[in-house]
Order: sequence, then structure tokens, then C-alpha cells
Amino acid sequence: MSYRLLVDGELIDGAKNVAVINPATAREFETAPRADAAIALRAIAAAKKAFPSWAALGYEYRSGYVEAFAAALEARASEFSRLLTLEQGKPLPQAEAEIRGSVAALRFFASQEIKPRVIRDNEQEYIVEQRYPQGVVAAITPWNFPMSLLIYKVGAALMTGNPVIAKPAPTTPLTTLLLGELAAAIFPSGVFQTLADTNDLGPLLTSHEDIAHVSFTGSTPTGKKVLESTVSTLKRFTLELGGNDAAIVLDDVDIDKVAPAIFRAATLNAGQICYATKRVYAPRKLIEPLTEALVALAKDAKVGDGLEQGTTIGPIQNKMQYDKLQGFIEDSRRNGRIVVGGDQIDGDGYFIRPTIVRDLANDARLVKEEQFGPVLPIQAYDDVDGAIAEANSVEFGLGGVIWTADVARGISVASQVESGTVWVNQHMALPYDVAFGGAKQSGMGLQNGIEGMEDFTQRRVVNARKAA
Repeated sequence: MSYRLLVDGELIDGAKNVAVINPATAREFETAPRADAAIALRAIAAAKKAFPSWAALGYEYRSGYVEAFAAALEARASEFSRLLTLEQGKPLPQAEAEIRGSVAALRFFASQEIKPRVIRDNEQEYIVEQRYPQGVVAAITPWNFPMSLLIYKVGAALMTGNPVIAKPAPTTPLTTLLLGELAAAIFPSGVFQTLADTNDLGPLLTSHEDIAHVSFTGSTPTGKKVLESTVSTLKRFTLELGGNDAAIVLDDVDIDKVAPAIFRAATLNAGQICYATKRVYAPRKLIEPLTEALVALAKDAKVGDGLEQGTTIGPIQNKMQYDKLQGFIEDSRRNGRIVVGGDQIDGDGYFIRPTIVRDLANDARLVKEEQFGPVLPIQAYDDVDGAIAEANSVEFGLGGVIWTADVARGISVASQVESGTVWVNQHMALPYDVAFGGAKQSGMGLQNGIEGMEDFTQRRVVNARKAA
């Protein structure tokens, strides 16, 4: 299949083509068009031109377009799911769930409207808060969830009246480009556009004066560069960055019940989730039975090609991340004890078996840094206050989980964790109507919910004095 960029309502070739690698084989399976600066500037100009009329349509009419977008994606869900597995690596059922969730997210946003909020209305005053669109949005997305993380941005930005330029990660461009093909038949020219690159167009998009908002999801180091690039124009931004989420296991849990949930939270999408459980703190008296349960689950997991039936853990998405994880494993081998996994898998592809690590110091790399893969440290604690302190000791504050038989106790502990989201007895519950965002170096701004939509708008207060 030939993939093309969507620019100013036209599906066009890129300046060059670049290889797209299937991480399950480590071999090229497709090529993608690469945009250059000239194409990017054309897209920015088209979006700027489209902005006034798109903003003027109002929520009711924009909703019809976004609903049509959702229906078009749903009609080709099987094609998108298979393509997502090929370029990203996740097992096909997980890819199917991502596409279903993307359709549902679009429909949620299509049903929303930010209405004026009357602050004061009395004999002398009428004060109302209004929200109006900011302008062109650059939506820059990562390779772990190429569709859902894009749709969270696109749905909210489009519904609030902003044109969107989507720039996917260079290793997973194809689903975004295919989404552009759907959009070409739905939206007015310039309202939604796609630019694939090799990470060279980011600075242009994030600094250009005609980009009003940069919505970026990715690593914290890259997010800092994005933030620096926006300063010259003081543009608005949303940053959803790295995480090192802690799971705190309380002493009243049933290990047989919580171990499978902890394992899934750490290994879903091969652990390549910003909200994945990346370190576990368990009471010393439970550390052995919990380790044994997690080891058994790791041994039962099927690591393989995401298109193969029965695969539960796919490959790491790219070689750079694979090599980084190998570094974590070797460091953990020297400074701790690998109780399962950690061995090389023969053959092609970027595969890593689920790896459980014990006996690391609390300042070890695997504990303090974000590994972003299925390599999990289990740390013992002697008192809950100490576990909370360790959970809060890192620079990140994205999410976390408390596992307990006493929900009220779990809420009490969760209320002391310095993160944007903390779950109790569940993981990755992200309702579309509930905004999420990071604390500390895990990000700025919000996504989803009305609050996430408001991030794509400018607040205006009209303050009127009534006639005396």
C-alpha cells in the first residue's frame, strides 16, 4: 500500500521515503513519506487559513464532522488494528482495543460543548467567562500508543475549533497517515493534516509563530526541549511526559488476586506505557509470596509476534529502546538479583522476556529511572510511611496504584502519593470525562474531560456594568 501525507486537503508524496520497521522481525515492512520543511510550512499556512471558518462553525456543526471521523475509523477498525500491530508490535487484541478506544474517544468529544459560565449577574454587574479557540495545534505523539494518544488531542482540539497538524513518532507513522486518508474525505482543507518526519520537524512546529498550541506526549527530556522551543512565541502547550509509577501493596491483600493485576499493569504493551507500574513496594512479610506469584506469571507469559494467536507480550517497539532496556537488565544483574527473565531471546525482533528483579538498593537505576519495558523491581518495606516516601522520592509524578483489601485505607494512602492520578485496586482506568495530567516532571496541562478541552481554548472574561 502507498501511504501519503495529508496537506491542505490533498494526499501528497513526501520529499523522501523512509523505512518502517516491524519490531517483531527487526526488518523493513513498509515505507512512509517524509515531509520536509517546505511541506511543513505549507501545512502550517493551510491550517492558519482554515482556522477562522472552522472556529466559526460552532460545536453543533463541528460535532458532525468528528462523528463522521469516528464512523470512518470504526468502519476500517480491522485494517487499522493489524497495521498498528505491524508497526508498533503490541498483540493484536491490544491493538483492537486501542482502535475501539479511539473511536469511543472521538464520539465522547463529539458530544461535548464548553458553554459560557456566568460568574455574576446582579442589578449592577454581568460577568461571564467565555472560551474561544486558540488557533493551529501541533499534535506530536509517541510510538507506544500511536492512535489513542493522538485521538485524545485531535478530538478535543477539533471540537473546540482548532485545526490540527498531527506529527507521529518516526517509527510508527503509518496509522496516523492512514487516519489522514480518512480525514481527507471528511474535513475542510487544512483542518486536519499529517506530517511524518525523522524527528527533524519538531523544532519548526514548536517554535513557529503560526502554531498556537503544542500538545506533546513523550519523554521528559524531549518535553523539556519542546517547552524551551515554545518560549519565543509564548505559545500554549500540553505536555504529557514520563512516569515512574509505584505500586504500593498493603499488608492485607490476597496475593493470588493482586499478583495478576500487578503483572498486567507492569507488562501490558510490553511495559511501554507511561502509566505502567514500574516499581513495586510490598511489605517484607509478603515479598516472597508476591515474588513467587509474579515469577509464575512471567514464566506463563507468551512473548512473540503480536499477530500470532496467543501472544501476550509483543516486542519492544524499536532498537533504541531495546538497547536501553538491556542496559537496565545488566545493571540490575550487577547490583541486584534477577529472579526470572533477563536472558536473551534467540532470533530476530526486539523481544524481552518479563523480568523480575529483587534486592536492589532504593537508589538503583531500575528503581529511580523510567525503564519503559517489562523489567520490574520488587522492593520490600517495613512501614507504609516509608513506602510512601520512596514512592514520592523520584522526579516523576504521573500515576500510581495502591493494592489493599480496605478501600478506605487505600484512599488514605493514595492521598499521600504525589502524582496526577492514583488508582486504588485498579489500573489504567481513564474515563474520557475525567481529565488526567502529571505532577512534577511528568508533565503540564491536562488531557480528556472538559478540563482537557479547555486547555485548547483561551479564557476570556466579559465584565459588564449594567445601566444605573
